[in-house]
Amino acid sequence: MTIFVYGLSFKARRENLIELFSPFGTVTSARIIINKETRRSRGYGFVEMDDADAEKAIAALDGSEHMGRTINVTKANDRPAATES
Repeated sequence: MTIFVYGLSFKARRENLIELFSPFGTVTSARIIINKETRRSRGYGFVEMDDADAEKAIAALDGSEHMGRTINVTKANDRPAATES
């Protein structure tokens, strides 16, 4: 399952997400989204984990504090399929 995490500190890095989510299970991937122009964090990211572990992590971490900010943690929506025109 892919987890959407927003409200992150702009100083948060991939390693911080892995450390935050690891107590709930194996993190298969984690990424912070970066603004291409400024090369700074956009304040959100994605974490991938097994479904059961992800559910536990979402329940425990949504609304919690991380690096001085309240974070929101939810199941990521699937990307809509690209439409051809």
